[in-house]
Amino acid sequence: MLKTKYKRLKGSQILRQRLLLATLSHTPVLIEDIRTDETWPGLRPHEVSFLRLMEKICDDSFIEINETGTKLKYKPGIVMGGRHLVHDCGTSRAIGYFLEPLIVLALFGRKPLSINLKGITNDSKDPSVDTFKSTTLPMLKHFGVDLKDVVLKIESRGVPPHGGGEVTLTLPTVKSLSAISWTEEGMVKSIRGVSFSTRVSSQFEHAMITSARGVFNRLLPDVHIFTDHRKGPQAGNSPGFGISLVAETTKGCFISADTTVSYGHAGESTEFEEEKKELPPPEDIGEQMAYALLGEINQGGVVDSTHQGLLFLLCALCPADVSKVRVGKLTPYGIETLRNIEDFLKVMFNIEADPSNGTVVLKCVGSGMINLSRKHS
Repeated sequence: MLKTKYKRLKGSQILRQRLLLATLSHTPVLIEDIRTDETWPGLRPHEVSFLRLMEKICDDSFIEINETGTKLKYKPGIVMGGRHLVHDCGTSRAIGYFLEPLIVLALFGRKPLSINLKGITNDSKDPSVDTFKSTTLPMLKHFGVDLKDVVLKIESRGVPPHGGGEVTLTLPTVKSLSAISWTEEGMVKSIRGVSFSTRVSSQFEHAMITSARGVFNRLLPDVHIFTDHRKGPQAGNSPGFGISLVAETTKGCFISADTTVSYGHAGESTEFEEEKKELPPPEDIGEQMAYALLGEINQGGVVDSTHQGLLFLLCALCPADVSKVRVGKLTPYGIETLRNIEDFLKVMFNIEADPSNGTVVLKCVGSGMINLSRKHS
């Protein structure tokens, strides 16, 4: 019997992406020195939860964690997908943390995926489920994914610290993605958005919308921000409010910005502090997010800064053909993604700055990823 050869890595940076790429490239990994110098060393609860999620959608994977959580051995199995799966994401990170790698994995599964995810739907650390619905999933269309089989339904909302949110995600499988040439941003033609509130007055939503519209209406007329006030079980377990905004361009690009205001994640403060802390005014939040969206638009590129990593991943997983994309200033996450792609898939991007508008054009030849386990109907 052949002994498994593990790729050795160190540290905790972008752990979920390393596990995603290890799975897609069938590369066993041994990750050491996970937060060994920190007060609480080892894997965090959300990282362990992500590993459990991988176990649920993959068959025959092997996971071994040492006692302190500072060493992880992972041998990937076959991505199966499946119907009616359920996973509790916990409350240390939002559902958005799990969604990005899950979307990519599901496309290369044996069967279409239908999964119910429980936890935090909206927070200030990870992209909200609204942003995934309005911006992330439509990106897949450019790579040849049929959007009629892509559904993200928000069953209930949950904010930090106690969550209580729930979403259902349905995704098809693909034989392979399509290489793209996506470099034209176009002009912004409309702005859409959702403001929500849980366990606070619905006036918070209207205040955010009014202040956001005050910024946008000076620039274009087509602005519609909807409200989503949740009560009872659909409002989760903690009070909070937030807003997700998306600008659509004439070339089919979606640029987003979002945030959520609540009392923070579990473990970040004591109950006494939680009671005393005051939330910022909703008017300020609406205005700040409007300017944040304008900042993303101003940077240029076919996606916003949050979606750079996913865009590069999808390009690298395309057939062995040239893909070409334009983004704004490269983010630290985007740069780390490019390094991980080269490390696992041996795909290198050619990067050229465009001094005329401060954007960056990236080209690569895809790794030729084909879904060999896909079931044919």
